[in-house]
Amino acid sequence: MARDIGPKDKLSRREGFDLFGKGAKLTRINVLPGVHGPKGGPRNVSQFGRQLREKQKVKRLYGIKEKQFKRYIDEAMKTRTNTVDALFSRLEKRLDNVVYRLGFAKTRPQARQLVGHRHVLVNNKRLNISSYQVGKGEMITLNAKAMEIPSVKKELEQKNKKVPAWLKRKAGAGQMISEPTFADVTEPVSAQDIIEFYSR
Repeated sequence: MARDIGPKDKLSRREGFDLFGKGAKLTRINVLPGVHGPKGGPRNVSQFGRQLREKQKVKRLYGIKEKQFKRYIDEAMKTRTNTVDALFSRLEKRLDNVVYRLGFAKTRPQARQLVGHRHVLVNNKRLNISSYQVGKGEMITLNAKAMEIPSVKKELEQKNKKVPAWLKRKAGAGQMISEPTFADVTEPVSAQDIIEFYSR
């Protein structure tokens, strides 16, 4: 399972956005990484450069590599529905993202770890495939061992945790009740730039 194992702060600083939910721990968010990052003011970015940055941001946000992301794009462009909604529906329905959106984990990397360590059940069956596409009506639950993990217990105890409208949750169990769309994405993303990048 391919993943980035380098410094995550650099990735967030490059995109100018907290990609991994580090909050106050993330410093110098407005300073680009590298030796030339602190020098000068804002750079002039071309249309291609802007589109590339948006594509990279979304890939890093969901923790996927280029090959897989390109496959999602190709599938979305072949559908008869809105391409943007089709793309982000696939991204949002990834099992690791659903675990994150349900509030079982504080960050997507943590959610991906829960899935990888076989702590997540889909319709009462253990599943350790982060890219699995959760279907409407499917039940997502945590096993007893996961419920005892301090970080998971802390997340579940939060009373003000908001769950997206396309999901519903009760304690350590959740269900997908409708198809997610781009409107359900809470992070600042320019979807049109991504579509235009791959439409060249």
